Amino acid sequence: MILKRKNRRDGPNVRKIRRRADNGQVEGEESVDGSVRSASSSADEAADDQLQQKVVVDESRQSDNDGLATTRPVGLNEREVAPLMIKERIQEAVHVLANFKVRAEPGRKRSEYLKSLLEDLCSFYGYNEFLMEKFMQLFPNGAELLEFLDSNDQPRPVTIRSNPLKTRRGELAKSLISRGMNVDPAAKWTKVGLVVYDSQVPVGATPEYLAGHYSIQGLSSFLPVMALAPQPDERILDMCAAPGGKTTHIASLMRNTGVLFANDANAARLKAVIGNLHRMGVNNSVVSNLDGQEFAKIQPQSYDRVLLDAPCSGTGVIWKDESVKTSKDHVDIKRRFTMQRRLLLSAIDAVDARSKSGAYVVYSTCSVLVEENEAVVQHALGKRNVKIVPMGLEVGLEGFTKFREYRFHPSMNNTRRYYPHVHNIDGFFVAKLKKLSNEVKKPKPTKNKGKEAAEEGEQSDIDSLKRTSPL
Repeated sequence: MILKRKNRRDGPNVRKIRRRADNGQVEGEESVDGSVRSASSSADEAADDQLQQKVVVDESRQSDNDGLATTRPVGLNEREVAPLMIKERIQEAVHVLANFKVRAEPGRKRSEYLKSLLEDLCSFYGYNEFLMEKFMQLFPNGAELLEFLDSNDQPRPVTIRSNPLKTRRGELAKSLISRGMNVDPAAKWTKVGLVVYDSQVPVGATPEYLAGHYSIQGLSSFLPVMALAPQPDERILDMCAAPGGKTTHIASLMRNTGVLFANDANAARLKAVIGNLHRMGVNNSVVSNLDGQEFAKIQPQSYDRVLLDAPCSGTGVIWKDESVKTSKDHVDIKRRFTMQRRLLLSAIDAVDARSKSGAYVVYSTCSVLVEENEAVVQHALGKRNVKIVPMGLEVGLEGFTKFREYRFHPSMNNTRRYYPHVHNIDGFFVAKLKKLSNEVKKPKPTKNKGKEAAEEGEQSDIDSLKRTSPL
């Protein structure tokens, strides 16, 4: 039996064409170049021979998601057909959920569509259910969710940061263009960034690179340093410095004055930091190998500014490491959440509230999860005398003051979120805190005591926000 069926939308560059079946023509989709992507045959067997593809119905297989018989283009093997069928079901589910009351099948619950969509998204994009559920919560709009997931599989543009200690962006651009590199200013909000469209020479092996005239950095890594706004003659700590791109950026804004402490807990990664400091001409730095949590004890109230680019899940840079799709779970996020909170409190304690020029802490991650971002900052607001202040960055989306049924401090709108599908940079979060006093807030009384209280304090699940982060 031959079934005539309208194909679902296959992407943004595809337009649908509809033709009459009674004159031997077909109904299908056509791409912008005019080629037919797929088509359904008519009942006339003679016309079937003229089609580029035939759709054969396997009546033994029934779709659990749309109630229709499964269609398979002849000439494609099962491995090629399966993703197309899954993508079609995803598009259908997103379409229905966008206007559920009108488009849903009678008697079918919303939860059924969501469960089916979750399974298909995991299968099509290669995620585990834990992380996909997080993204579905973060992007309740199905169309935006698909844009985000698609962007995670696409590399970001290659960008470089010119080094003001040795050159100017305009001069650097001229030199690189003469070597066969196609570059342009990266964005309106940065005066040192260049985007590399293509290059006849390796970007990381030019004489200019080896001489320290630029570093290869994603645009998102510019943002925390811009928010920190280092000043000459200050004492500044980069708590998690490796591989050193942000450190050298800070040094350039300090004009090689003051003292810049570049720290990282991983001794092996400090080799890259030291190499970059030498190459970029930084001579105001001190390199250390300490656990960031120790600074509150060994150097309390010692710095004008601290940058904490915290270790995180990497959910904003999945294109760099696809293992993130399946390696993250509740235990991993809890471990990171706990570490991030401790590091941020240590960073705050290391800053001197009496600083005449600073007393600022910038917290950033390359994660898009609320647990690692707004929830961590909210915890610090409750534990230390700090406030969230504007970062002076025009680019970016406001951080959440409301997330699902949870509430954060109203000033959380001063934090900034960055998404690959919106800004075409890595997923990122940045918050800037101003320390108001060196006194530590007294903990609120708790019914739990001893170990139970400590465990309660380290609870990292998003469900804990309701009791730890009320307005």
